[in-house]
Amino acid sequence: MPVTAQHPSEIAIEDYQYDLPEDRIARFPLEQRDASKLLIYRQGKIVEDKFQNLVDYLPEDALMLFNEAKVVHARLYFYKQTGGKLEIFCLEPDSRYADITTAMNEQNSVYWKCLVKGAGKWRNDDVATLEVNYTDQQHQKVTLKATAQKIEHIGNSFIIRLDWHTDQNVPMSFAEFLEYAGKLPIPPYLKREAQASDEVQYQTIFAEKEGSVAAPTAALHFTPKVVERLTKKNITLEKLTLHVGAGTFMPVKSDTMAGHEMHAEWIDVSREVIHRVLTTVKEDRKIIAVGTTSARTLESLYWIGLQICRHEWSDEKLHSIAVQQWYPYGRTEEFSTEEVLQALIQYLDDRHYERIVTRTQLIIAPGYTFKLLHGLVTNFHQPASTLLLMVSALIGEQWKEIYRYALNHDFRFLSYGDGSLIWK
Repeated sequence: MPVTAQHPSEIAIEDYQYDLPEDRIARFPLEQRDASKLLIYRQGKIVEDKFQNLVDYLPEDALMLFNEAKVVHARLYFYKQTGGKLEIFCLEPDSRYADITTAMNEQNSVYWKCLVKGAGKWRNDDVATLEVNYTDQQHQKVTLKATAQKIEHIGNSFIIRLDWHTDQNVPMSFAEFLEYAGKLPIPPYLKREAQASDEVQYQTIFAEKEGSVAAPTAALHFTPKVVERLTKKNITLEKLTLHVGAGTFMPVKSDTMAGHEMHAEWIDVSREVIHRVLTTVKEDRKIIAVGTTSARTLESLYWIGLQICRHEWSDEKLHSIAVQQWYPYGRTEEFSTEEVLQALIQYLDDRHYERIVTRTQLIIAPGYTFKLLHGLVTNFHQPASTLLLMVSALIGEQWKEIYRYALNHDFRFLSYGDGSLIWK
């Protein structure tokens, strides 16, 4: 990657625009996930294939990391006392909760950071209501009622108190409440309502950890058959978690990146996975991240470990933001990658932690030096997006060549589109 003289905050987002015709956006996925097209980019060369043949372009003994985040039904529809409709989009838990898992397990009441469509006409003392009927797993008909109340206004979002109960008076977690009362939040650029097929198609086969408002879409192409071929080639598959926030859809509105505040997202990685990464580094084997979310999580682990090495870390950062937006830029190489990862593992061992759960605000843009990642499996991203900046950070100006090729060869774009394998 060419050395970028300017600080990434000085990058003009206009330089990452390209013309994406509406008919190139995949509104629906292919019926067979791994039938998607696959673009492979390595050392200046582009090859085209089917995703089901991904294994043919990966080295043996590589480590491949997947995001096991699961999309929740984050879109809720309440009614004001006047009868007006409110759309409440659940973003992330309030800061009073230690992490997303804790908050998702809260029963009958929760405080959540939300976007609210129609908030301007929603009085502070107006308690909005919701009522849905469903059939539970015991085939009993259940009525679920809920209320929503504004607690605090923060920027363009609100802290909302949500309370719910059923006519069966059975305790219900927030995760269960969303499952029954909410709607799946498919990306806005699909310009359609979620359909029954999206319930399956918009979840990866690795989805387990509830809390995301968007899918880690690069993994949507994977099928059990693709996974079987990977394992037969002795490729190690490991899972980590980044709960994808709505910020992934937020356009960069400032002229330069200095005016853009990167969204912070929860990550959750086990000590076992970190140790696997360390072993892979020691043995000089390749590490491939499936999706920009996995890449962001992986690279964040390095910067947390570096802060520990530099005595800049404090336990409080676990409950706030572990990696600030611009922290990695301008840093000197003081410690080896092995030392950094070992320091992170030692930190967990000293506290008897089995996993690290925290938030990252890391932005990966041109000028970034990847510390752990060698290859990236990803989709084709929106113009002028932070995701496109990550691709450019990996391969430089060649991103234009790749996207030009994809547009000229009938590749499908965005969440339900085709995939690519890009090597650093």
